[in-house]
Amino acid sequence: MKRFLSWRVLLSTALACLVVFAYSPAVFAFCGFYVSQADASLFNKASQVVIARDGKRTVLTMANDYQGDVKDFALVVPVPVLLKKEQVRIGEQKIIDRLDSFSVPRLVEYFDSDPCARYEAYDKMIPSSAMRSAAAPAMESKARRDNYQVTIEAKFAVGEYDILILSAKDSDGLESWLIDNDYKIPQGAKELLQPYIRQNMKFFVAKVNIAELNKTGSQSLRPLMMAYESPKFMLPIRLGMLNANGDQDLFIYILSPKGQAEVANYRTIKMPSGDDIPVYVKNEFGDFYKSMFKTSYNKEGRKVAFLEYAWDMSSCDPCSAEPLSQEELRKAGVFWLDSANPSQPSNRRFRPSPNNGRVFITRLHIRYNRDNFPEDLTFKETSNQESFQGRYVLRYPFKGETTCDAGKEYQRSLRPRFEKEAQTLAKLTSWNIGDIRRKMNISSLPDPVETPFWENLWK
Repeated sequence: MKRFLSWRVLLSTALACLVVFAYSPAVFAFCGFYVSQADASLFNKASQVVIARDGKRTVLTMANDYQGDVKDFALVVPVPVLLKKEQVRIGEQKIIDRLDSFSVPRLVEYFDSDPCARYEAYDKMIPSSAMRSAAAPAMESKARRDNYQVTIEAKFAVGEYDILILSAKDSDGLESWLIDNDYKIPQGAKELLQPYIRQNMKFFVAKVNIAELNKTGSQSLRPLMMAYESPKFMLPIRLGMLNANGDQDLFIYILSPKGQAEVANYRTIKMPSGDDIPVYVKNEFGDFYKSMFKTSYNKEGRKVAFLEYAWDMSSCDPCSAEPLSQEELRKAGVFWLDSANPSQPSNRRFRPSPNNGRVFITRLHIRYNRDNFPEDLTFKETSNQESFQGRYVLRYPFKGETTCDAGKEYQRSLRPRFEKEAQTLAKLTSWNIGDIRRKMNISSLPDPVETPFWENLWK
């Protein structure tokens, strides 16, 4: 009999992979918190972003749970094209949470049957346990505006956000404009702004309109979505490192009609999966996964993207959460579904394309800091439809009386089996093997007894 226990994560995140310039000097973290159900911090400074991509068309969703006074919130995002109001909208955090819960790594529980009985085991699913300034929209330049070489290409409001789209000729001017308009940008921004300017990228600048936020009745800022067409399939993370204090964890959910997506300019590695581990890990799954990820991160040389999940969203085996409905997928930015969605803006970039209704999800986990990932992330779509999930197996031994020969053999097999699980866990996590054995209480098990070879010989 097997049961499935999912690791669903409740994430509190700052806007993902991009850069939050806060007015308050006390706010350094670019990302928020990644918290397990047991209130144990799993991944500090974790961010989420959803990318729905088909051809040159992209819908990018940035999750946000800004930790601080919302009047101090400000966002600067390099974008490949000039965005108009109809290309920006408010998203729903619950949709991102659904993508997370659908794709999380999970535990799988198996229960050994009576070795002395003959019956078919049955499978049973159990519920998954969770593992997760009212500034003006357009700030006019001050005394030095003629020297900035910064152009306000567009300004508009979307929900509680006042938004500017800027272009700039050089990073000195852009940095001066931001400072003179009360953006307390971190030291070193000028050097990282320049590459985006050389690529003729625009800058999406957002602030919070407190009056509009109060109208929403929300206690937190809602996600922002952008729809655009560009051959660039990328995510700017370098600028966000200026706000980083240590490692940042980034979760990217890429939705495609074709198959898996990969990071094009760095290696994409599958997370270890399918190993049998000691059953006590059920109560320490958060610590286990965090340690396993760190071990894999150090082993692989750090400049890698880890694949945690890849699956066609029309099904799952097993399911840690129900697949998203078509309506939920549209809200996640999927624009190629067969039927039109009347709630979407009339802008053609949000309309369904002539593609089929397939949606393939790729979940990538990236850890980065100022020392690694010297380039922004670029991605590539592939036709690879191989399914993959991070899953970790707990096998519970049979606890009843076993008097038959098969039962005796089964009992003799437990100690080497548990020892193998202990060694596997130590290898995955770098935990001390002696501590693992003590928690498993392996020493209390009977030593395996070798069966004399002649007993089997004369049967």
